[in-house]
Amino acid sequence: MDPILPDHFLALSRLDGLLGSSAGAYDTSTLAAHDFDVDNRTGFMPPQAPPSRLPEEYEPWEIVLDAAIAEGLQLGDKPGITAAEMSRSESWRQRVRELPTIPILGLIRSETNLRRAHLVLAWTMHFYIHSLPPDVPVVIPLPITIPLFQISTHLQLPPVLTYADTVLYNWSLKTPSNKPTPALDNLQSNTLFTGTNDEQVFYLTSARMELRGVEALELMRSTMDEAFVGDDIALRRITTYLDRLATVIDDLQALLMTVRDGCDPSAFYNVIRPWFRGVDSDPSKRRWEFEGMETDPTWTYPAELSGPSAGQSSLIHALDMFLGVDEFSHAPTLTGHGQTTKKSAFLTRMQLYMPRHHRNFLNHLAANPRPLRALVVGGNPQLLGAYNKAVDALKRLRDRHMQIVTSYIIQPARRAAAEKRGEQVGLEDSQQLKGTGGTELAKFLKAVRDRTAAAVIES
Repeated sequence: MDPILPDHFLALSRLDGLLGSSAGAYDTSTLAAHDFDVDNRTGFMPPQAPPSRLPEEYEPWEIVLDAAIAEGLQLGDKPGITAAEMSRSESWRQRVRELPTIPILGLIRSETNLRRAHLVLAWTMHFYIHSLPPDVPVVIPLPITIPLFQISTHLQLPPVLTYADTVLYNWSLKTPSNKPTPALDNLQSNTLFTGTNDEQVFYLTSARMELRGVEALELMRSTMDEAFVGDDIALRRITTYLDRLATVIDDLQALLMTVRDGCDPSAFYNVIRPWFRGVDSDPSKRRWEFEGMETDPTWTYPAELSGPSAGQSSLIHALDMFLGVDEFSHAPTLTGHGQTTKKSAFLTRMQLYMPRHHRNFLNHLAANPRPLRALVVGGNPQLLGAYNKAVDALKRLRDRHMQIVTSYIIQPARRAAAEKRGEQVGLEDSQQLKGTGGTELAKFLKAVRDRTAAAVIES
């Protein structure tokens, strides 16, 4: 196994040891700090650029992904797609079907190589699926199915493209640097579906937010340390930390809005976003069939096959949990692959797409025996005001996110529907619009925003 990355939640491990003897339900002293894979310089992103290539024996996977990008494969449902483009896509898909089935034994000792392999195979699978004509059944070939299922089992991830594949592990430095934290303007995304600057900006916006969020994670750690002490000095320090947290969240909001500087809404909606689609957002409602599933009797059809979503960012989940906003969520009923099934709340579902170490971190945060809200309710007016300030900042971030989603998804969807039907599109059309995670987008985002606003504590 690779050396585990250092992280700045060392204090939590010390805290665990103390709590273990007096708060048995929270005895997580067996969780070493490295279990969270959260770095004090880069947060949920790795502190060094992820590997850009797998070991030599897995080069066939890298080559076929390179070919998809170099040949500029087009969406199978692209309006006006030419016969030459369709032929080029089919020739590439034939290469995928003819790939050797490569054992993954050479990967399982390296977490970073497993992540890279998941990225390569998931991107290849999405190229394969979404370059198909919309009336052709989706059958993922065996040379992709078997290693992707095996790797996904090791990583405890769904066999589909995730936020981690597009953002967390999909970057490098534009210019070599010895700085411990990458400069926000020195990042580039390595793998793109379209090769456009619009797509690059879209991923990098999230990556920069993750890096700016490192300070938020440090403030959470410091707050939890002081909450354990709980005296007047500790409460004053927590008040200062929450004031600062509000500033950091406002910085996240500002970074989010920079996506408008380089990513065109029409290009995103029509050219980039369709490559992300999972089963639950396929306009043709096709079931994905995986060749070779029968080779392992332990494999069952994946319950989760949504595409990458901002809802898979551990940073935003951590802010919700830390501030106690998640206490105001409710589990909806969602529909997937033509079947109505009862599923957990969307944000809980999205945790299944996160790296497992980050899920461990969120579980640890959720199990905190001294939650911040309880401390605030029994605290002084200054502490209450600082807490509400942080919650208000998070609500503003959600407001801005709704603005971005409206500009980049809802409005383009209305225009596309109007052009297709030749008539005016009403608000009800966007209310039913699905996100890449399979949610009814507008309704879900409003609910999350309202939930955040409801977390403000009245004085």
